[in-house]
Amino acid sequence: MIDAQFNLYSLPSRPISTMRKITVALLVFPRFQMLDIAAPSDAFAEVKVLSNGECEYEILTIATTRGPIQSSSGLTITPDRTIFDPAPHFDTLIVPGGLGVFDLLEDTPLIDWLLQQGENCRRVGAICNGVFALGAAGMINGKTVTTHWMDAARLSSMFRKAIVEPDRIYVKDDALYTTAGVTAGIDLSLALIEEDFGKKMALDVAKYLIVYLRRAGGQSQFSPLLELQAETDSPVGAIQSYVLANLDVEHTLPSIAEKMQMSERHLSRIFKQECGMTLMTFVNDARIDAVRRHLEATDISLTEIAKRCGFTNAATLRRVFAKRLGIGPVDYRERFKTDDATQKKSTVEKF
Repeated sequence: MIDAQFNLYSLPSRPISTMRKITVALLVFPRFQMLDIAAPSDAFAEVKVLSNGECEYEILTIATTRGPIQSSSGLTITPDRTIFDPAPHFDTLIVPGGLGVFDLLEDTPLIDWLLQQGENCRRVGAICNGVFALGAAGMINGKTVTTHWMDAARLSSMFRKAIVEPDRIYVKDDALYTTAGVTAGIDLSLALIEEDFGKKMALDVAKYLIVYLRRAGGQSQFSPLLELQAETDSPVGAIQSYVLANLDVEHTLPSIAEKMQMSERHLSRIFKQECGMTLMTFVNDARIDAVRRHLEATDISLTEIAKRCGFTNAATLRRVFAKRLGIGPVDYRERFKTDDATQKKSTVEKF
C-alpha cells in the first residue's frame, strides 16, 4: 500500500520484537555515491549502540567483482562479497545512487540478481538515482517512486509504467522504498529503523545524528520551480518576460491574453505546448520563486514581499507558500538565508 502522506512517520510504529538482528545488503558499483551507503550504515550502526547490543543490523556490501570499488568521490570500498557468491538471506536490499548507476542498466547478471533479490527480500530500497537500476529490472512498474529532482523527468521518460512523484523526499509503496537525493538516505534509514524497532529508537538515532526524524517539506524547497524558459524572441518567451517583470500585477489569463493581443484559447495552447505547463501554473511558480529569492537574500518583511510578488497580503503568501513547498516562509528563511541576509536585522513578521 502506498504511503499517501509522503512519509512513514504518520503510521503507527510496527517494531519487529522477535527480530533482533536484521541483515542489510548494500550494493556498490564503480562511481557509486559514498554518502548513500555511509549514511544508512552509520544510522543502522547506532541501533546496536543505543540498544546495548540487544538489537542490531548486519551490514554487508555486495558488488559484481571482488576488488576495491571506487566511489564517485574517489574513495574506495572493498565489498564483503559478490553477487556470484553464495549469500545468506538478506532481509533488506538497498541500492545507492551515483554517476555509475546508468552503466548498470545493461549489466544482465546484475539486473537478474536484483530481480531475484526483489523476490526474496522483505523489502528493497533505492537512494537517489539508484532507482534506475530497479527500473531496469522491471521492479518499479506500476509502483509510485521518487528520485532526485534533477533525474525525475528522465526516470519518467525511461520507465513509463512507473508513477514518479518528483517532489517527495521519501516514498514507500508496499515493500519498495525510494528516496530523493543523497541525504535522503538518512530519511530512509530512520523509516526502516522505526519499522523494525519502534519510533523511540528511530528518534534516538535521529537525535544522535542531529537530524530531523520528520523532515519538513518536499524537494521543491531545494529545486528551482521554473527550469524551462522559452526563447526570449518567441511569443511564449515574451509572455514569460512580461510576467517575470510584473509579478506585482494581478495576472489572469484574460488580462495576459489582452496584453499580448492573443485569444485566450491560442495563448493557452501555445504556452502549454512550449512549456509543458499552463500559463497560470507558470505565473504561480514565478511568484513562489520570487518569494524564495527575497527570503534567501533580503531581510524585508513578508508584507513587503507579498506586495512585490503579487500576493494580496502576508497571510495569503504564507498559505500559498506552505501549500506549494510544504514549509512555511519563516522556516524557509531560517534554513536558506544567505550570509548577507543574516547580517541584517530580520524584520520578518512572525505569527
